[in-house]
Amino acid sequence: MPSPVRTQPEQSKNQLRVDGDVLPTVESATSEDHIDDKENKLDENNADYGEPDKPYSVFTHGEKRIIIFCAGVCSFLSPVSGQIYFPALNQISADLNVSYDLVNLTITTYLIMQGLAPAFIGSLSDAAGRRPAYIACFIIYMAANLGLGLQNNYAALMVLRCVQSAGSSGTVSLAQAVAADIITSAERGVYVSYMSVAPQAGPSLGPIIGGLIGQYCGWHWIFWFLLIVSGTIFVPVALFFPETCRKVVDDGSVPPPKWNRCLTNAIRERRAIREGHTIPWEGREELARARSHIRKLPNPWESLKIVFTKQAGFIMLYAAIVVCGYYAVASLIPSQFGQIYGFNEIQIALCYLPFGFGSLLAGLVRGRFIDSRYRVHAKRRGLPLEKNRNVDLSNFPIERARLEVAIPTLAMAAAAEIGFGWMVQAHVNLAGPLIFLFVIGFCASASVNVVQVLLVDTFPGKAGSATAANNLMRCWFGAGVTSGVIPMINKIGIGWTTTFFALLPVLFSPILWYVMVNGPKWRKEYREKNEQKAAKKQAKADVAGEKGIQGKS
Repeated sequence: MPSPVRTQPEQSKNQLRVDGDVLPTVESATSEDHIDDKENKLDENNADYGEPDKPYSVFTHGEKRIIIFCAGVCSFLSPVSGQIYFPALNQISADLNVSYDLVNLTITTYLIMQGLAPAFIGSLSDAAGRRPAYIACFIIYMAANLGLGLQNNYAALMVLRCVQSAGSSGTVSLAQAVAADIITSAERGVYVSYMSVAPQAGPSLGPIIGGLIGQYCGWHWIFWFLLIVSGTIFVPVALFFPETCRKVVDDGSVPPPKWNRCLTNAIRERRAIREGHTIPWEGREELARARSHIRKLPNPWESLKIVFTKQAGFIMLYAAIVVCGYYAVASLIPSQFGQIYGFNEIQIALCYLPFGFGSLLAGLVRGRFIDSRYRVHAKRRGLPLEKNRNVDLSNFPIERARLEVAIPTLAMAAAAEIGFGWMVQAHVNLAGPLIFLFVIGFCASASVNVVQVLLVDTFPGKAGSATAANNLMRCWFGAGVTSGVIPMINKIGIGWTTTFFALLPVLFSPILWYVMVNGPKWRKEYREKNEQKAAKKQAKADVAGEKGIQGKS
């Protein structure tokens, strides 16, 4: 994986430049607090990193595409691990001698952990880098799959599925964070949509793979299969995936700490040294920077704090409400299609294909619409449209530019969910529900893509934590829906159940207008509040420094 090294002939080796300011070296600094203060300033000012007059990232267009593709493949593990399990529920229930409801409860706990774990992983990646977080996720995930392949106990199944969820779910927030590291707002829609192609294939491929393996090899082999796939992905990621976190490598030109370098980093740096180039920020400054990141432990409160910010909380709440309909439809298919159409595991699994194809198509085409609306608003305000240049979004209506694209698909998704539910209840020909499943998959995925892009735009310095916060809301709402949809169907029927979940986004749609009108003001207030906090912190540090000097004298 490419990781460019940029020479800096004008910068002294004893200086460290962050966001245009020169920081003192380790020799001249009294402590590492000054470095931490500068990084906090980068984090909290809520602006894209980098200077407007230089490229946002040194990675080329081709290199960005490779990095984004790899991040997308890694995030494939989370949805496929959840969906691959569905067709084997009846078989697991019989083998472990527990009720179907108890086995279905493992799906709920999986979703709960899927929402919680990224809060830790996102915080870790924002502080220490993306590579360490990826490696931690893969190790946890592979260990869980090994245990699941060996166990024959319901309690072990419940616990290990939670561990499996913890390992796989972090890759989703990491993928969004990587996109924020190397992609500007002007081109973010296309790249994020391309990156979502692999994970959005999970809902269709997972059930098919799970159904085939469960029927011919037994349900234990589902987890052996996931272990093999994750190991195959992990090896090239560990060897070649470059560090992209802007706190660690800036625009990609700064070498990460030695413990965080991939094989490509080492090869390029040795080649640069042989050719007589100067590697920027090499030496003691780099070690000080590394120490300042290593000592920061994962802080899940960063994600929870984002949930309660106005500029993110309202839109994440609405996105979670939208996803409720998606989860309701997906979770009712195994039981209802088995009863109504008499399908076995493989036939049920094949019914998820339209779902997945719709999501796949959304990933391929949605990004261009997102970026086109951004260009329209940028031209109205005279903003530059260079794709690799940073643009100040402080006074830009990014909420309107993004959410305008989602409104048509939200309306279509609601209509399709209502139609799907009543057709299944009426036992119509299977072709009708499958067509509506395709529409639901496309519209729901396209709408979620918009929210993901908007969150990265709003919190560029905390993309991992922001995506984790969104994942927390989405998965916990989904867990509630998954556990409650079958009892609702037993009480009021399939048609009224899907109608209820479809009308929720319509009922709460004024939230979109509220966010579009007030979003720029909220972002400004948030930035000013953090600037005041940073100023107070710096003032305290200055006073402490003066007291220290006086004490020595």
